[in-house]
Amino acid sequence: MSKFFKYFLAVVVGSMVSALFFILGLFMFVGILASSSSSEVKVHDNSLLLLELNGPITERESSDPLTVIFSELSGQAASTGLNQILASIKKAKNDDRIKGIYIESGMPIAGYATIDEIRNALLDFRTSGKFVHSFSSTYTQSGYYLASAADKIYMNPAGMLDFQGLSGTYTFFKGTLEKLGLEMQIFKHGEFKSAVEPFMLDKMSEASRLQTEVYLNSIWQHILSRVASSRGLSAEALDSTASMGPVMMSDEQLLASGLIDGLKYKDEVLDELKILTNTEVENDLNAVDISQYSTVYVPDKTKKGIEKNKIAVIYAEGGIDDSSTEGIISDELSRTIREARRDSSIKAIVLRINSPGGSALGSEIIWREVKLAQETKPLVVSMGDYAASGGYYIACAADSIVAHPSTLTGSIGVFGIIPNTQDLLKKIGMTTDRVKTNQYSDFPAIDRPFTSNEKDLMQAYIERFYGVFLSRCAEGRNTSSEAIDLVGEGRVWSGENAISINLVDKLGGIDDALAIAAGMANLENYRVVELPELLTPMEIIMQSLSGGAAAKFADIFLGEEYKLLKTINGLKSAHPVQARLPYDITLN
Repeated sequence: MSKFFKYFLAVVVGSMVSALFFILGLFMFVGILASSSSSEVKVHDNSLLLLELNGPITERESSDPLTVIFSELSGQAASTGLNQILASIKKAKNDDRIKGIYIESGMPIAGYATIDEIRNALLDFRTSGKFVHSFSSTYTQSGYYLASAADKIYMNPAGMLDFQGLSGTYTFFKGTLEKLGLEMQIFKHGEFKSAVEPFMLDKMSEASRLQTEVYLNSIWQHILSRVASSRGLSAEALDSTASMGPVMMSDEQLLASGLIDGLKYKDEVLDELKILTNTEVENDLNAVDISQYSTVYVPDKTKKGIEKNKIAVIYAEGGIDDSSTEGIISDELSRTIREARRDSSIKAIVLRINSPGGSALGSEIIWREVKLAQETKPLVVSMGDYAASGGYYIACAADSIVAHPSTLTGSIGVFGIIPNTQDLLKKIGMTTDRVKTNQYSDFPAIDRPFTSNEKDLMQAYIERFYGVFLSRCAEGRNTSSEAIDLVGEGRVWSGENAISINLVDKLGGIDDALAIAAGMANLENYRVVELPELLTPMEIIMQSLSGGAAAKFADIFLGEEYKLLKTINGLKSAHPVQARLPYDITLN
């Protein structure tokens, strides 16, 4: 009962504060305009680019003025856009005023493919002869993986370093649903389609365990090889160190392992940076962070004027049609792709996908526009942390698919979940009755169990949609449906594994995808445009009035419990046939 009141209070208070945040947002909007017009970011000689990434890393920077407010309320770091990070590092490489990069990113919240993108940019930055130093009081495993691209890695003497291998954690709702009196009627195709397991099991199936072990080992071997290369160690020695648990190592053991270069306090690290930047000891370092530096114009010496030819990078991030306010809205993304297809100045398209999938129908709608665009101009897919199930569905029609070794992809399969609330209604004293004209007039009803005929109909629909999914992939990958089925059945693959089974063409990041697209379009010079265009701060504030602010407040107020509430609540509005990864999987 206490949790009911907690949820109720969160929703009520969230709705009430929507108006408050609208007013605050207006003030912030005015403040943003005033500050942006009155202050110009100046980059001094011998400056450092500060890479402070201890919060969520999204695909694009946010233009949402409310994000800052909610971040302050929750005590969490605001999100940073990957595009903003990569562009700033690339720009700093050729900026004579920037002498090096200083990283304080011990706890980034991002998948390993995203971290790889940033690592690669840092390694490229180092080819200029400039330095990269990292310091943190505590390194999570992903934070250390990012830091391993630096020349020097320092840690507070009292700090901790987590580098002990990967684990995959699934959350199961079966017991919770039983207590509520909710039965999930499940239909699926695919032995490995584990997205339904949280609703029907209390632990992983053997098939799910097998696929998880395979892709975890693939990603771990990639991490080991990359860190070993950067640190001058062998992958075998590094793996042995991880098995010893660096978080529990003594100072002597940690230094001897080669994971870090020194145990120092922050003031000692700053003093070292002052020497490297020719800064007087009594003076402060000239440092500019990512958000500031992204607004600074640095002319590209290799280009003259503004290029007429464009390559569009279209972002597809989040679940497909899982929500009206978050993730990928199929109609909106389709419109963006269609507009890019019709724009004669856009010579090629890179579709950047970071999605676990979602609605099968929504995926089909997007696939159609991707296919039409691919028939008109070169279209290359760049995969982020996830491009699986529906995320792979919208990718398969591309001319070429580029993924990171640690990308989770594949999961070619579909499922349907229809709740039966009959027992729940009985618990609260409610009953239903009906009149209908035909046998299936009330199908699919959620206040009663399915009949055997209805189950057969639903399973037939799932099988039919799976066949369509196979045919789309077979056509796009120039193979047979039978060949796709052998690597399908809902199985999840790492990007590295996906190369050998013809689901992916090349390992790399978004720059590699751009290079392929430019080559296909015979472009030596081009400029990149990012689509869809970001909403203005005022548009975002107005959008928040429709419930966005309340949802954000509930997220802050309920914490981890909000994820469970959101997952179960999402079933009400979700399309009955889904093509997606497990609802809740966390890689540690």
